[in-house]
Order: sequence, then structure tokens, then C-alpha cells
Amino acid sequence: MSTVSVVTLAKGRPVHLRNVLLGLERQTQAPVEFIVAVMQDTPYDLPAVDFPVRQILVPGRELPLAAARNCGVAAASGDAVVFLDVDCIPAPELVADYAGGLSELDGLLMGEVLHLPERATTGAWDYDGLESVAEKHSDRRGPPASGIEICNDYRCFWSLNFAIRRATFLATGGFDERYTGYGGEDTDFGKLLDRSGIPIAWMKGARAYHQYHPHHMPPVHHLESVVRNAELFEAKWGYRTMGHWLYAFKVMGLIDDTPDRPIRILRRPDAADLALTGQQGHQPYTNSASVIRAIEARAGEPAPVTA
Repeated sequence: MSTVSVVTLAKGRPVHLRNVLLGLERQTQAPVEFIVAVMQDTPYDLPAVDFPVRQILVPGRELPLAAARNCGVAAASGDAVVFLDVDCIPAPELVADYAGGLSELDGLLMGEVLHLPERATTGAWDYDGLESVAEKHSDRRGPPASGIEICNDYRCFWSLNFAIRRATFLATGGFDERYTGYGGEDTDFGKLLDRSGIPIAWMKGARAYHQYHPHHMPPVHHLESVVRNAELFEAKWGYRTMGHWLYAFKVMGLIDDTPDRPIRILRRPDAADLALTGQQGHQPYTNSASVIRAIEARAGEPAPVTA
């Protein structure tokens, strides 16, 4: 892959976005362009860099994540497209690693992700400093010891940091834009790749550092869109996705997810639910497994069957 476009989806988080851009300035192989799919009313104020930066406004009342990714690829000119979440700082070799990986495998590649604690990027940061405090997510598998390793379960697709040949992406038809808000659109795309015979793989390298920001896991703050998108996935593929989150919502008394019936939202999350699922300042990431164990202990429920 001779040229690589980098696409980021962004709403708010201007400091995070500037750090992404700073990381792209430090690449051993410069991107041919940086495309920001802007999911807010106004573009960002970004500093000038040595490669083109384009901001594309993507309309939508809720987070139009699927549409934004499709818009980014449509605007890209590179042979390959790298997707980085707005909170992911690329390591210096990320673009070069993906270019090399995609020259070997015509599929979707997922690079390494390490998580940063609060204040890791406060002020001037450098990669040695990030590396010294970054942690692997305990709920996610790590990269292979070397090279590329095919994942035979489409559910392993994690959209935080990935790359694909532009022509291959366009041949799939892209993300299903009926998914709006948070949850499900990336699993749906993984399922589409699986049905299309396009491999999904982990790779050594292409590292990104996930910047700290408070959030909830399981994502009770996105209850409505998770439920809606789980039902859309079921209507499309015959079964529900995000089963571990739905299980947690059920045990918390937020939903009734009786099979063969529409999911009913019983109540909205309250302050206790938000406190239970919220990331703490000392945590570089939230851990769904530990939260679900706490929910089970509180409710006296057995361990879940995840899907």
C-alpha cells in the first residue's frame, strides 16, 4: 500500500483530536491526508501540518458513526484507510505498520491498543512517557507475538484502531447507516466481512494509545441506542448482538429482553447505576467483566452467557 489516508470520527474532545494530529505529525511514514468526519455543527480549529487535513461535516441528531466512517472513506484518496478513534494517539510506526500489513493481507487489520491513565497527556507529552504508564486492557486479547494472526470470530472486530484497503472497503458497501448512536455498527460490519469472505486479523504493531476520558461500561448512558441497535442486528441477522451488555442491563433492572419479543426499557439508569458503571480517575479503562460481577453479586444472579 503506497498511500495511506487516516480517518477520525469526532464530536467534542478537541484536545484529544489535537493529540491525534500531533501523533500523525510524528509518523515514520506520513499519511497522504488526515480526514476528520465531524459529527457536530462546526469544524475544529486545528494547527497547520505538513500533510492535508480535511474536515467533513456529517449530519445526524445522534452519533452517526456508521455514516461518518462511510463519508471518510468516500473522501479518502489513499490506497489504504486507517481508522483511529478521536481518543487514540498513533505510535510513530502506525501508518507504516498498516501499510506493510495491508500489502501482505487483503483484509481488515487491527493494531495494538494500550490505555492511558488520567493526566498522561497533560502538557507536553512524548512517547517514552506514554509507554511508561500505558496498560493493556484486561478484557481484550493482545496482539500476536509477531506478524499477522487471522481471527476466525467476526466478533473480535474492534473499531478503535483498524485499517483496510480502500477498494476492499468500498466493495463491501461499507457500514450499515441504519445504525445510529452507540453500539452494534462495528459488529455488524464484522459480520458483513465474515459473510463476504474478507479476513479479520490482529497484527503486531500499529500501536495506538487510548487517551483517558470518563465513560461507563457497560454503557448505561447509551441504553436506548444499544437496545435499538441490538434489535436492528437481530432483524438483519436473526439474533441479537451486544449480549453481555444486554445481560448487564437486565440484571440491573433496566430492560426486559425476553427472547422472541421486542426489548422493553423498564427504566432509565439512575445515579447508583452511573456510579457503579463509571470509570474512576485512577483507572486507565473500565472493565466490563468486573462491573458485571459486581452487578451479579448485588442481584444474586448467576454468571452470564455472553455473545
